[in-house]
Amino acid sequence: MARAEIFAGICGFKTTVEAHAQEDGKVRLNIESDCKAVCKLGEQLVEVDPYREFTWRRGGPSTLQMAPQCLSHPACPVPSGIIKAVEVEAGLALPANVTIEVSK
Repeated sequence: MARAEIFAGICGFKTTVEAHAQEDGKVRLNIESDCKAVCKLGEQLVEVDPYREFTWRRGGPSTLQMAPQCLSHPACPVPSGIIKAVEVEAGLALPANVTIEVSK
């Protein structure tokens, strides 16, 4: 199982993503969040094809196609965190933290 803990920023919401590889090659997702919009995304995004998630080819990531239907903020880092967890669980990436530092 791969796990991503995402702290979205000024909204203060925390999201936890657990990705579980299945025997058929797909990755099953469990998404829990303080954000109602992310919870809605998690209800719809329960299983993905990791080879579709990690490339713009093959129709692009399901995560990024579903996100606009649920999330109102395009800069939300949760979809990227979901994809990172999927990549790690599928063996398509090594686990490493991602950081965005914003200042003015």
